[in-house]
Amino acid sequence: MSDHKKPWSRRTFLKTIGAGASGLITAAAPLNRLAASGQKPNSIPLRPFGKTGAKVSILSLGGMFDIASNQLMMKQAMRWGVTYWDTADCYQRSSEKGIGKYFDKYPDDRRKVFLVTKSDARDPNGMTALLDRSLERMKTDYIDLYFVHGIYRIDELDDRTKAWAENAKSAGKIRLFGFSTHSNMENCMLPAARLGWIDGIMMTYNYRLMHTDRMKRAVDACVKAGIGLTAMKTQGGGSIRTDSETELKLAGRFLRKGFTDAQAKLMAVWQNPNIASICSQMPNMSILMANTAAALNRTRLSATDLNLLQRYARETRSSYCAGCTEICESAITDDIPIGDVLRYLMYCRSYGDRDTAITQFKKLPAETRRKLATADFSRAERQCPQKIAIGKLMQEALDEMG
Repeated sequence: MSDHKKPWSRRTFLKTIGAGASGLITAAAPLNRLAASGQKPNSIPLRPFGKTGAKVSILSLGGMFDIASNQLMMKQAMRWGVTYWDTADCYQRSSEKGIGKYFDKYPDDRRKVFLVTKSDARDPNGMTALLDRSLERMKTDYIDLYFVHGIYRIDELDDRTKAWAENAKSAGKIRLFGFSTHSNMENCMLPAARLGWIDGIMMTYNYRLMHTDRMKRAVDACVKAGIGLTAMKTQGGGSIRTDSETELKLAGRFLRKGFTDAQAKLMAVWQNPNIASICSQMPNMSILMANTAAALNRTRLSATDLNLLQRYARETRSSYCAGCTEICESAITDDIPIGDVLRYLMYCRSYGDRDTAITQFKKLPAETRRKLATADFSRAERQCPQKIAIGKLMQEALDEMG
């Protein structure tokens, strides 16, 4: 039946498929039905991680949740082949300790896991202290990939960083080194490709960003340099909830094909073979199952599917921060991390993770938070390519998380 003959209401849509945390939705079909013929349900595909020689599962378990209380889910992730695990020293809810608890119980699984953690520190002494603490917490002698976490500019990495990474590798504490980035991703990735000592990058990458010329150039440059790429924030959720006809059309179209729109957004990213893995926060079994099913599904999205996703991205662009924060933040006189505030608001509204949003928001200096209500964001709004109502959202962030 065509969409115009039986329109989908938002209420019917949500009632039919059931909303899951982080914008992900319970699988529309069992794992064995979504898996392609001959594909074992417990064997997620592997991809080369750049030219590093490592192979990683195309789905990564994001650790920004209470892993310590989800030990059985972690074991199920192993059974299904989700063997790329991501965490950070700064994640709340004892993420690293939860992984250590798991390895203490299942020591043989350590060699099967591609383990990633991150450092908030930038100076060598701070990075050493945090790395040693991470090793102790996770009951392991080495980290497969160690990131400097959340860089804004490539000059946050320098010759001291390079020397530190080389020493950590020589000592056997890490195998690979790189960085993660939520903001100004392309401006970090392009020069990183020229450095010659970056092994991996985790960046915001989704159906909204993957088709832009800037992101295509950045990905191509990294691929040529042999850098392994991990996509995060792949659902493309924003700081404003949307309810458009295109969104409902997307949901209905994909459900009729046997998967949800949330799964389709993952599949759109995997259609780029240069993306080694998708890092997804999966705090419960329903989301793990849905994402695993999507990873096992060999159906390729059609040109019509991808065009519909791009249309929805265009229609809702003012709800989504594309990470080009050098534009908006340089347009105001006050030192306010607009991109970070919008990201925390996204955690709260799109991910449904209010606790993390508030925790991160309150790490901002009190004076910075106060300025959200008084700063003039009009010039930033005029220059924003996404046409985001920045001033309004800054006030709402203060009201909801302050």
